[in-house]
Amino acid sequence: MSMIRDLRAAVRPTLRRGGRSPYPYAQGGAGETTATSAVVDCAVYRDGRRDSHRVSPAEALRALRSRDGEGSGAFVWIGLHEPSEQEFSGIAREFGLHPLAVEDAVHAHQRPKLERYDDSLFTVFKTIHYVEHDELTDTSEVVETGEVMCFTGRDYIITVRHGGQGSLRTLRHRLEDDPELLAKGPSAVLHAIADQVVDGYLAVAGAVQDDIDEVEIQVFSESAGKGRRGRDAGRIYQLKREVLEFKRAVSPLLRPMQLLSERPMRLIDPDIQKYFRDVADHLTRVNEQVLSFDDLLNSILQANLAQATVAQNEDMRKITSWAAIFAVPTMIAGIYGMNFEYMPELEWKYGYPTVMAVILGICYAIHRGFKRNGWL
Repeated sequence: MSMIRDLRAAVRPTLRRGGRSPYPYAQGGAGETTATSAVVDCAVYRDGRRDSHRVSPAEALRALRSRDGEGSGAFVWIGLHEPSEQEFSGIAREFGLHPLAVEDAVHAHQRPKLERYDDSLFTVFKTIHYVEHDELTDTSEVVETGEVMCFTGRDYIITVRHGGQGSLRTLRHRLEDDPELLAKGPSAVLHAIADQVVDGYLAVAGAVQDDIDEVEIQVFSESAGKGRRGRDAGRIYQLKREVLEFKRAVSPLLRPMQLLSERPMRLIDPDIQKYFRDVADHLTRVNEQVLSFDDLLNSILQANLAQATVAQNEDMRKITSWAAIFAVPTMIAGIYGMNFEYMPELEWKYGYPTVMAVILGICYAIHRGFKRNGWL
């Protein structure tokens, strides 16, 4: 416990104690750097309206802690993309972010979750992007994942994005066009991010449904050749792996959305909490879809394997039938190939054609019997 207290003390904002940050992009004065490579956008919002086009994190901090900004309902929204530990450490220090959450945000690869640290919420969302493809193969990538992590406080929201998709630029512009909603503060931004992520799930679920329908039609199509069966099994298994990755993004998010929509929280505006219920409902629907995808793919895979087994049985029956037919002339030829001096029909003028007629007659009778029974 003492170690945790030391860590918390290490990240408390030094400016609130009258200190000076050692990180150049969080300082004022001549040593200030306006932005880092990881900062995508940074702005201060008052009454739902943006103060200026773009400011540095240091300028945003000064605006929040100025006499006009203190208690005015203003907040700052800082967006970062794949920051390094060095790039994020200054911002984390100034805003008092917990070191465990900071570590998760920098290194990514986290499960969707909601955690509370002192006076801030740390939320992890998995973003899903559907990968377009001309034809689904056993190596096709169907879904691509990324992450959006949100630090939500009383007067700030810091978003950390990992991956090539899930950009929040369009979302920021859309919120800026609705000052009344943005005036609700950081919780409005958090809801908008959650809503965008879950809407993305719905779109991906529809595209994956189309892929599953295509595979299902091809598996049960009468025109599907025997040579396709092995490839169909590989495609189904690959699709199951992609659905599993989709499931890992959706299912763990159910509990955080339930908490945000049902449990009163100081950092979540009561009016915004109602909107979280709608997001939770959509997420539940997507989760049910993903679970049904998994069950359906299991059924399709079992049907495909059953078809392969039936095809193998048919092939074995045909091989057995032809082996039985060819066994007749083989047996007769073997008998008359024995070097005995006294054998019937050896000296008979019509012995050869008679034996051939007998062989053909028996083979025809066997072939017709197998044909009637469906073996040939």
